[in-house]
Amino acid sequence: MALTVGSKAPDFKTTDQDNKEVRLSDFKGKKLVLYFYPKDMTPGCTLESCSLRDNYKALQKAGYEVLGISSDDAKSHRKFIEKEKLPFRLLADVDKSVHHLYGTWVEKNMYGRKYMGTARVTFIINEDGVIAEVINKVDTQNHANQILVPLKAAKPVKKAVKKVSRKPAKKVAKKKK
Repeated sequence: MALTVGSKAPDFKTTDQDNKEVRLSDFKGKKLVLYFYPKDMTPGCTLESCSLRDNYKALQKAGYEVLGISSDDAKSHRKFIEKEKLPFRLLADVDKSVHHLYGTWVEKNMYGRKYMGTARVTFIINEDGVIAEVINKVDTQNHANQILVPLKAAKPVKKAVKKVSRKPAKKVAKKKK
């Protein structure tokens, strides 16, 4: 069963980049950005993580804590944090137990080759542990904006409407030679 807006976020227990235990219940009373990403130090995952890094203060000001999670181990997460100067924790889900709880370990298809991997999905979890938003189509370069300015709240763009004249076209008299 896929998790949707209004679902209770499943509690989990895993470790961070320093092998410290982390549970979802540790964040009760806080808004949480829980973003699942495929792999440390890959182009898309770096763009996504750096978007959150560059906007971390704005996210905190809005009341969010940020946690990234992938199936990479703690050592890989430490290197990624150090290289990109990430100010938030990365969770190691090597056994994919959290991925299975959140439905993010999925079959993927690249160039006709099927394999299992992490779906790039972000869950926004409210203070009561309920999923407030699910971002399935992550814009890696602008991910923080997807959280801070949800698409639902964005003003619709007015389409330019070309006015059509209802008057009959003027007949152009041909000059006689």
